[in-house]
Parts: sequence; structure tokens; C-alpha cells
Amino acid sequence: MDKTEYIELIKDRMSEYRFNHSLNVAKAAVELAKHYGADVDDAEIAGILHDSCKELPNDEMLQIINDGGIILDNCEKHSSKLWHSIAGSCYARDVLKIDNQDIINAIKYHTTGRANMSLLEKIVFTADYISEERNFDGVDIMRKKAFEDIDDAMLFALQFTLSDLSKRKMVIHNNAVLCYNDVVINLTKKGLL
Repeated sequence: MDKTEYIELIKDRMSEYRFNHSLNVAKAAVELAKHYGADVDDAEIAGILHDSCKELPNDEMLQIINDGGIILDNCEKHSSKLWHSIAGSCYARDVLKIDNQDIINAIKYHTTGRANMSLLEKIVFTADYISEERNFDGVDIMRKKAFEDIDDAMLFALQFTLSDLSKRKMVIHNNAVLCYNDVVINLTKKGLL
């Protein structure tokens, strides 16, 4: 399949808002990929597909995850907001037959992040925060940081997310904490912290 086919596919799977968001994430991912020297086509495809399962009913997401051979950890079981990225990675791999592990991982970890993310994973994670329709407090700072240092942009995003989840007494996945620590270490090594 090519990007046009992926766009047609997701259009039938989601609301107009989610469809526009996915196209905006793909656009931001392309811009970031060009800026950082990553594969532009991979970034665009991962951006298009990152929320491909977001609006499915929970039971359908769980079925895709189960069919994909994934066993949810305790945190994932208690945080349905994480299911769409896991289901999306299984859907990309098993249904769409995408065999590019970097694209699959970019979809899987766009919500939590993880330690030792690839450049493509960081790009999709960041693009999801800076997509055109986003308007949260600090989005302009995030957009600026995204093109200065991707780790610094991720730190900004993770600080916001981890603080928000903590304030709302919501589960914080271990991958998000590991991602935060990894980004801090990367920035320290670069002399930026």
C-alpha cells in the first residue's frame, strides 16, 4: 500500500477530527524527518497510521491486541488510553502487513515513549504533540523546541504529561518514566542540562 491508500483506509475508520489530526501528525512528522534527516516516507506513514485504532470500541482494540499475541502488563490493563497505540501497532503489522519494525514501534510508543527510542519514534511522538490543531498551553514552546532539539522537545512534553497524569491520579506507564530518564540522560550528555 502507498500513503494514499493508507489515508483512504483511515478516513473510513475515524471521525473527521481524528482524521484531520492524523493528517496533521503526518505533516509534522514529515517536516521533522526532513529537519533531522530521517526517512520521510516512514515518518509520513507512521504519522498517518498512529491513531488508526483510537476510535475503535475497547473490546475491538483488546481483540486486536490479543490476536497480535500481546499480553498487557498490569498498568496497560488499567489504562485503556494506552490500548489504541498497542492495537495500532498490531493492526499495522498483522492486517496492513507492514514489516518495517521502526514504523510499527513508532505507532506503538507514540503515547508513552520508551527508553532508547529511534529517531523515527521520537519524531512521531513529537509530531503528535505539535500537530497543527493542537492548542494546549505551551504548544508554541513545544513547536519551537521540536526543531531545535528533539530530546528537549520530548522532555517538555513528558514533563507536561507526567505532571498532568500525576495531578489526575492516573496510571503512569513505566515506559513513560524510562523515556523521561533516557531523555534527561541524552540532554545531559549533550551538555543541555
